[in-house]
Amino acid sequence: MAPLIALSLGYFLVMLDVTVVNVAIPDIRTSLGTGATALQWIVDGYSALFAGLLLFGGALADRVGHRRTFLTGLGVFTVASLVCALAGSPAPLIAGRLGQGAGAALLVPASLGLLGATYPDRAVRARAVTVWGAVASVAFGTGPVAGGLLVAGSGWRAVFWLNLPVALLAIALTLRHFPVASRPRGKAAKPDPFGQLLGAVGLIALAGGLNEAGTRGWTSPLVLFALGLGAAALAAFAAVERVLEAHLHAGGRRAPLLPPSLFRAPSFTPTAAIGLLISLGYYGMLFLTTLYFQQERGFSALATGFALLPSVCMGLVAAPLFSRITARTGPYPPMAVGLALGALGFLGWLPAGPHTPYPVLLFALIATGLGQTLTALAATAAIVDTAPAEGAGTASAVFNVARQVGSAVGVALFGTLATTASGFAEGLRLSACLAAAAFATGFLLALPAGRRAATAIAPAPAPASAGGN
Repeated sequence: MAPLIALSLGYFLVMLDVTVVNVAIPDIRTSLGTGATALQWIVDGYSALFAGLLLFGGALADRVGHRRTFLTGLGVFTVASLVCALAGSPAPLIAGRLGQGAGAALLVPASLGLLGATYPDRAVRARAVTVWGAVASVAFGTGPVAGGLLVAGSGWRAVFWLNLPVALLAIALTLRHFPVASRPRGKAAKPDPFGQLLGAVGLIALAGGLNEAGTRGWTSPLVLFALGLGAAALAAFAAVERVLEAHLHAGGRRAPLLPPSLFRAPSFTPTAAIGLLISLGYYGMLFLTTLYFQQERGFSALATGFALLPSVCMGLVAAPLFSRITARTGPYPPMAVGLALGALGFLGWLPAGPHTPYPVLLFALIATGLGQTLTALAATAAIVDTAPAEGAGTASAVFNVARQVGSAVGVALFGTLATTASGFAEGLRLSACLAAAAFATGFLLALPAGRRAATAIAPAPAPASAGGN
């Protein structure tokens, strides 16, 4: 149990810092005299660097060992949190947030790699993934409430001081309960520095462009340049990886950062696509519903956090439900159920308006939260099952990149719809329909993916005996 606690605490920190900082932004602006651009980077710089370095973090974990990379990520995250807490001006606070993103990119794929190695039995691993994902869901859900309480009681710096004891506990448990030798067996090839550079530039430019699109607009020269640079770098990255994998098979000495053969694993590509789709729909709508409660309904930041709790804390319900179902069916049936439930839940936002009674919205909040969490847990378990042991870090990094990109696209796209529609309520309803379509598309992907995965792991029929029995 202690190893699982250590891994869960690391992911807890990553997910907590996605949301806990948002409610502190007004106090940060007042305290440091921060402008709009700096505030944007304080919030979005974390997710941009997190997404940009995930592939590097996954490949590093597979090369030098998951334990070492996990501890390095925790260390970087802890030091960066200290920098944020002590910041006296916007510049060090932005630098600290970027450092937190870098630490998160190291520890998340290493965490999943360690989880898969520590719990090799499929049923036990599914239960471990359930706990790991549920803790992250609770962290994400309690972030706005915890942030509001900390800011009200001790000021904005408290949201960063909170990270230190949690990170130190995770480091102590990891040192105590994980063996030193967690490096994958076999002689590792030399790393791919050019691919690492192209992958990082492409993902950071893409994430940064999507983050800026929500505020500057899709036709902004900066946004177009960032998106174009990201697309060009990622296209070059894909070409380099194909060449390196071919050379490696022919006796070359450099390994690709992201082997293209990984996408030929049964059900890997559709599961990664499902990760992108659920993040696009859920986090894009979560961004709009936060604005809805604050701008349309006049809720305070703390009251908004409590209003969203029925959605963001569904991990407490989804985790035991997923654990019970997946032990008998595998991850894809609960994934399909979660996607269908989420699609119906988003349609529950269609009656939303400035004076809609809160109980009318409860179905939408609960169904989307439960559907998203159930799907995310199932997809995470499926990725761990699908990935080869020597590529677990890279596989989990790809899945988390897909989720980060989906979240950035959802926030930017739905934010644009909310400001360009004839009214906020119309933009909210249009976005809800798109979110429902994203989950429905995921449902259509999950059904054949589940069949392929079942075929891939089905045992071969026993040969007939010589006696013909």
